Amino acid sequence: MSAPRLPAQCRDMADIREEIDRIDQQVIALLGERFRYVKAATAFKHSADAVRAKARFDSMLAQRRVWAEQQQLSADVIERLYRELVNYFIAEELAAWQAQQPASD
Repeated sequence: MSAPRLPAQCRDMADIREEIDRIDQQVIALLGERFRYVKAATAFKHSADAVRAKARFDSMLAQRRVWAEQQQLSADVIERLYRELVNYFIAEELAAWQAQQPASD
């Protein structure tokens, strides 16, 4: 893949699509990196409620709304995106946390 182009440097739709694909690949790689941190967090959680971390979840969504607005994006869309994404991560983290717990008789 060639060096990244600015939007104004794109000559045609092929250039635009190439840049969008490049960006999406980076976004997905970053989500994978984020997920690895989520999984690592299980070592520091001592209860299912700590995994769910409702106050942190709400705070995180509020901050993402601010960041979305700073980028002139819809805060509602970004919140929905992160709500879905983080709920998935929480479910995965909870499963990993539960698997680490000693079996009870």
